[in-house]
Amino acid sequence: MVGIREGHRRPGAICRLEQVEEEMTPWQLAILIVVVVALVELAASGKVLREYERGVAFRLGRLRPVLAPGVHLIFPGLDKMVRVDLRIVTLTIPPQEVITKDNVPARVNAVVLFRVTDPIRSVMAVENHAVATSQMAQTTLRSVVGRADLDTLLAHRADLNEDLAKSINAQTEPWGVEVKVVEIKDVEIPQAMQRAMAREAEAERDRRAKIINAHGELQASEELGQAAEILSRNPASLQLRYLQTLLELGADQNSTVVFPLPMDIIGPFLNKVPQWLDNTAEPTQQDLTADDTARPRSTAATGSTP
Repeated sequence: MVGIREGHRRPGAICRLEQVEEEMTPWQLAILIVVVVALVELAASGKVLREYERGVAFRLGRLRPVLAPGVHLIFPGLDKMVRVDLRIVTLTIPPQEVITKDNVPARVNAVVLFRVTDPIRSVMAVENHAVATSQMAQTTLRSVVGRADLDTLLAHRADLNEDLAKSINAQTEPWGVEVKVVEIKDVEIPQAMQRAMAREAEAERDRRAKIINAHGELQASEELGQAAEILSRNPASLQLRYLQTLLELGADQNSTVVFPLPMDIIGPFLNKVPQWLDNTAEPTQQDLTADDTARPRSTAATGSTP
């Protein structure tokens, strides 16, 4: 029974569709097509710009004002929009083969941070501002590093970074691109140059060590001279220093035996030592003079004998 009913309904439905088609005129069909196409165009023309984006739009090839963040209608076939990102972009410069001012080969790479300040100029003045900034940064890096020697490249990178940023920014400003920071990341030099620099640094450290040691000895001698002058004013202080030295010698467990003798007892003997030396030297001088006087007589005697 169900199959019979469906069979009865199908011819009726087909007849109704044929009637609707017969009732629609060509104008109505064209209007329906236009409405459908318009709805599709309207759905495809809606574009959303984020807060950090700006839109540079062209209508039939003519520039339109900059589009702010939000929803905008960009009709396909009539309008064309270029999205411009206003955030800071990190650009890595690949290693560049350079020769420094003192003829040292080196490989230098760097990083560049830039942002777009004028969306219209970034689109109208240059084809691709990111690629153009990268190429300009590579050329400027080789030029600036080539004007500096190796010591400046290794020890004064801040000055070179500032010079690089100014040079690149002066060339990218007409494109609406502002270079924020340029930093040299790494400097690679040959192994032979690294060994030579290591020897130079070691020699410099040895020189500083010797100078510091000489200054220490000079200061120590000056302090010792002042200490001796102060101790000479008061003999008791010298005796106290002598006793302190004995205490330091006996502090350690050693087999050294020290017999202290007071200077008051030894002093008179030390004062008489020069007199004893003079007394012992006088007989020797008399003997020498006696021998000198005796030698001519003996020769004369020997000469008269024949």
